[in-house]
Amino acid sequence: MRHYGRFDWVKSRLGFIILLVFLFWLKSMMAYIMDFHLFSGASIIQIITIIINPLPLPLLFIGLAFYFRKSRYFYPIAIFMAFLNTLLLYLNVIYYREFTDFMSVSTMLGYNKVNQGLSASGLALANIHDLFFWLDFVIIIGLFLFKKIKPDHEIPTKFMSFAFSTLGIFLFMLTLTLGEIDRPQLIGRQFDSNYMVKYLGIDAFTISDGVRLRNISHERNSVKKTDVQKALDYIDKHNLSDVTKYQGVAKGKNVFVIHLESFQQFVIDLQVNGQEVTPFINSLYHSDSTLSFNNFFNQVGQGKTSDAENMLETGTFGLPSGSLFASHGSDQTFQAMPAILHQNQDYSSAVFHGNNASFWNRNNVYKNMGYQYFFDASYYDTSGDKAMGYGLKDKLLFNDSIKYLERLQQPFYAKYITVTNHFPYTLDDRDKDSNFQTTSTDSDVVNGYFETNHYLDQSIQEFYNYLDKSGLADNSMIVLYGDHYGISNSENKSLAPVIGKSAEDWTDWDNQQLQRVPFMINMPGWHGGGIDETYGGEVDVMPTLLRILGVNKAEQYVNVGQNLLNPKKEQIVAFRNNNWTTPKYSRAGDTIYDHEGKAIETLTAKQQSQVDKIQAKVDKQLSVSDSINQKDLLRFYTPKKFQKIQAQKYNYAHGLGKLENLSVKLGDKATDLYHQHGDTSTVDLYQTDAPEKSEPHSDTSRITQQNPDDVDKHDAGLDNEPNP
Repeated sequence: MRHYGRFDWVKSRLGFIILLVFLFWLKSMMAYIMDFHLFSGASIIQIITIIINPLPLPLLFIGLAFYFRKSRYFYPIAIFMAFLNTLLLYLNVIYYREFTDFMSVSTMLGYNKVNQGLSASGLALANIHDLFFWLDFVIIIGLFLFKKIKPDHEIPTKFMSFAFSTLGIFLFMLTLTLGEIDRPQLIGRQFDSNYMVKYLGIDAFTISDGVRLRNISHERNSVKKTDVQKALDYIDKHNLSDVTKYQGVAKGKNVFVIHLESFQQFVIDLQVNGQEVTPFINSLYHSDSTLSFNNFFNQVGQGKTSDAENMLETGTFGLPSGSLFASHGSDQTFQAMPAILHQNQDYSSAVFHGNNASFWNRNNVYKNMGYQYFFDASYYDTSGDKAMGYGLKDKLLFNDSIKYLERLQQPFYAKYITVTNHFPYTLDDRDKDSNFQTTSTDSDVVNGYFETNHYLDQSIQEFYNYLDKSGLADNSMIVLYGDHYGISNSENKSLAPVIGKSAEDWTDWDNQQLQRVPFMINMPGWHGGGIDETYGGEVDVMPTLLRILGVNKAEQYVNVGQNLLNPKKEQIVAFRNNNWTTPKYSRAGDTIYDHEGKAIETLTAKQQSQVDKIQAKVDKQLSVSDSINQKDLLRFYTPKKFQKIQAQKYNYAHGLGKLENLSVKLGDKATDLYHQHGDTSTVDLYQTDAPEKSEPHSDTSRITQQNPDDVDKHDAGLDNEPNP
């Protein structure tokens, strides 16, 4: 007869499994309340499902241990399954704190492509209560080691394993049924991840998303060429091909695209402690040499920065979940800006970015887009404190890129991706402006955000000074845009007083309206600009720029955006979660708001009709974009006189050598700035106050440097001109 002590209730295998499931339920409730805020605004049915949904699949998975008769298998399997459940939950907690969203399977599968710098962000995102996600495992293992709990060698009946599986399936069907009652076609229509987790839980959401991803893969493999016609029919009707007064106004000009990391529109003209946060960017915004848009919204999904790039370059949305760059980018067919400009007007193209080439899978995506050169972190000195977690500091990026920029053949399409204004918005003390005093809110994120905004502003001003001195400004168009929000919804209430709002009255509409980001088209020496109040978003950039640049038959390129400068543009901004905003109405979640942010409790018949029409257009635009990208439909459609990109011909190693050789080959026909200045470098024209500029190279770095194309092989391509 066995003797039981204090821990009798977990001596049996049944008690042990119940303990693990209960502990996971407690951790889920902690995350649901403290991190995901799922109970906030939840309906009665949602409250019931939120309480129940952490149980079904953990019961099923942890209960699998009952199928193993021997105790030496039972306990490790039970603990391992409980650990996996907790790991999935905790990864979602960390991810949610930054992105206000849940991790998709695409995101998980693409983690190796986006993990550079996440260690720093992950540490900044950690909270003290995170200890409770893992403390139970330490205690349980300790109890086994000190023999306070001993394995139960009594073999459970077969009924026990069947009972746990049945209970898990029953509870899952209960939550699914309740979810379908409250939200019909919950699974089939793939409601946003927040709803999925409210009804089904993290485990079920992840499995459902995995099934969805598999279905997409199957759909892509079985697609027919005729499927592209439906997308083309929509685009023919949606596209605005009318010539506007700005048609071709920048034809033949160099194009600079400056990607303002995490920069939001509310910062424009904002003063803190009596000082402008971004005085130089403000001056560009108000200049009559700039077409500025004050109702321009980011439309990114889980792909964040990569989604913004994709919309800018291709005029299509990112994926419903995950990152298009990470999951599809290696073999995706694009009709992107660099290739279109090269084939229409002989533009050269380059990207300047102080992070690894593999970050967001850019080393593959850019080749498929037709970028000829990519100057990633391997081209810069990122040692010591010159880099932050996401790459070379902005002042150094602009300064150190000049030796490459001056060698590009003109006209060129050059994109700069800044990184210093990236979460968690920490700046080395010596990089801070001693004359600028930031806010003193209860949020370190908000306070740090304005310091890194100010640093970014100074970086842009230094670059503009160089453009003026070198003469590039006279024949260039500079596009500045914010890629996505910088302050997440979880921090917006701390931000509210800074922008003259009330934290107590803050609503989802306020969160949505803060998705505005800057979009400015600046042409030094031109005086036809002003502030345009047209509602638009990032998918509208490509068709807008193509027409300003005078690309012939711009309407033949597949995109779901519309020219922002066309008076016939539909002023509907679709968001990746199927919400939307217009000058008159907005939808945020289940609520319709008027233009002043007042919730409309009951819609009139006329209002309902208007809202339904808007929703139908939003759903259609997103579905056509998803069809194009998920099925890779562009492999079946090539515009006239457009050559498909042959990515295998591109190599991003030895970029400077290739540019130098090309200039020599062209001789007097060379149009690079270096040649135009009498074969004299313009590097000395660049002035920066970056304190790290003069520091020697060191053996330490905050980031790793690795260019996948940088190999010591004869085919590195020093004499190869990309996309001949």
